[in-house]
Amino acid sequence: MSDASIAIIDYGVGNLRSVQKAFAARGHDAELTSDPARIEAADKVVLPGVGAFGAAIDTLRASGLEDVTLAAARSGRPFLGICVGMQLLFTESEEMGRHRGLNLLPGRVLRFNERNLGEPARGVKVPQIGWNALHFPRPSPLFAGLRDGAMVYFVHSFFCKPEQTDAVAGETEFIAPYCSAVTQGNLYGVQFHPEKSGDVGVQILDNFARL
Repeated sequence: MSDASIAIIDYGVGNLRSVQKAFAARGHDAELTSDPARIEAADKVVLPGVGAFGAAIDTLRASGLEDVTLAAARSGRPFLGICVGMQLLFTESEEMGRHRGLNLLPGRVLRFNERNLGEPARGVKVPQIGWNALHFPRPSPLFAGLRDGAMVYFVHSFFCKPEQTDAVAGETEFIAPYCSAVTQGNLYGVQFHPEKSGDVGVQILDNFARL
């Protein structure tokens, strides 16, 4: 068990209790908090998120937690974005218009559609809901001990397209291969829900807690 403190940023968006319980399953004490001082003091920080990108980033900014979130991500401490929380790390999203993200990772958040993915996307229903395989184009400590093709749980209609391909730590096939996880320095992100991904998801959160 890690003795490091983990802060889950509570800005009113995300499946917070489930994430907290998934950490607890491996003996890690993760705190739900909207207190900037607690976030600043934590050894590791998690940014959750569900729903639409624009609503999530607007809520983060309205909560007054954008600056402390950016400071945590830039501090060198391990920082994990989950689902929409991963999307918020990028420059912008096209969901329901253009929305500026945290711009910690250069890239865009795009819809699964024909315009972005070509002919194979025609007529495909979104969101992607359910279990899908996770593949590892390069090693990441976030996925230590997992086999290539491990199954995780997704619910999303938009995907991240990083400008820097070396940030891609996980890929999944839906219409076409897309980036489903990132690792760059102290920044980590997963498009899927580890808190809903059984033993695999708990292992990922345990790996993060032990970084």
